[in-house]
Amino acid sequence: MTKEGAGAVVVLVDVMFIEQRTRIAELAATRRLPAVYGQVDHVGAGGLMAYTPNFLDNYRRAAVYVDKILRGANPGDLPIEQATKFELLINLKTAKALGLTIPPSLLQRADQVIE
Repeated sequence: MTKEGAGAVVVLVDVMFIEQRTRIAELAATRRLPAVYGQVDHVGAGGLMAYTPNFLDNYRRAAVYVDKILRGANPGDLPIEQATKFELLINLKTAKALGLTIPPSLLQRADQVIE
């Protein structure tokens, strides 16, 4: 990525990426590439930030669907929903190591800031 001149990295949600989260965060830091992740675990492993659906809220919504189905609703008649609640996590230690300043407005919006 650095050979191609990438200025940042977006790491999508995938089991392999979650298993290798520490290595990915280390590689991004070594190459001085800011990285945004789709899973909160990456930020705890040293990743810069994550923006991800709130999985607990998604599970609650799934329980509503299960309840409707158990009460006789046809699954094919239920509407498809997308996540409506998201989480933003920022790792200030990583930002400092990369020489980045996170705007205060973004820090105020974060659900969790790791210092």
